[in-house]
Amino acid sequence: MSEQQETFIAHLVELRDRLLRAIVAVAVVFVCLMPWAGDIYDILAKPMMATLPEGTHMIATGVVTPFFVPVKVTMLVAFVLALPVVLYQAWAFIAPGLYAHERRLAVPLVVGSSLLFLLGMAFCYFFVFGTVFRFIAEFAPKSIVPAPDIEQYLSFVMSMFIAFGITFEVPVIVILLVKTGVVSVAKLKEVRPYVIVGAFVVAAIITPPDVVSQFMLAVPMCLLYELGIVLANMISRPGQAVVPAEGEPSHSLESDGK
Repeated sequence: MSEQQETFIAHLVELRDRLLRAIVAVAVVFVCLMPWAGDIYDILAKPMMATLPEGTHMIATGVVTPFFVPVKVTMLVAFVLALPVVLYQAWAFIAPGLYAHERRLAVPLVVGSSLLFLLGMAFCYFFVFGTVFRFIAEFAPKSIVPAPDIEQYLSFVMSMFIAFGITFEVPVIVILLVKTGVVSVAKLKEVRPYVIVGAFVVAAIITPPDVVSQFMLAVPMCLLYELGIVLANMISRPGQAVVPAEGEPSHSLESDGK
């Protein structure tokens, strides 16, 4: 085999090993959590149960649903707990192919995006769910006794977790757009009114058809957009070294003592 083929196969082997290590980490955490799968689902269901009438419970319409739904929730929790190992394996695979300045930028972006995603999920669980479920319970007719299906509830909370997790990634997206030169900070400030309108449109599409959840998604999105502009402006502030074109001498404000 040629040298290029050997290098390609070596990369595939390393990718396989990294994926296996990540899968094993998730599997180990999952196996350790399985005895408490029911308790984990009960924790996830707390915001809904707090708004149901006393003595009312959630229902399971499928034969195997009471088993598989807690297992799915436990698997997702295991992935979140094993996320540092998964991210490390991904980082260890791509780091050798990056330049030094790319590695310096990639580490805080990976860590920051992971923390922001988890923060979005936490905001959704502790603040959004309780407010939305209370609003729905108060709006529902008194002649109706709500008894949510656990599988539909899981689907709903997962979609909300993903929506708020991605929403909290807005600062990272803004920083990347500015750092890669796609847009400037001035342009981001210029399109601010369109972003605000777009945030409310996206919130209306993703969230349930109630005003409360739409505002609780759109308002943080707008605030995080402003935070992204501030951070991007700090990162791209004057005084950083400029990479010279070929044949030109290196120059920076720091080197001139300014």
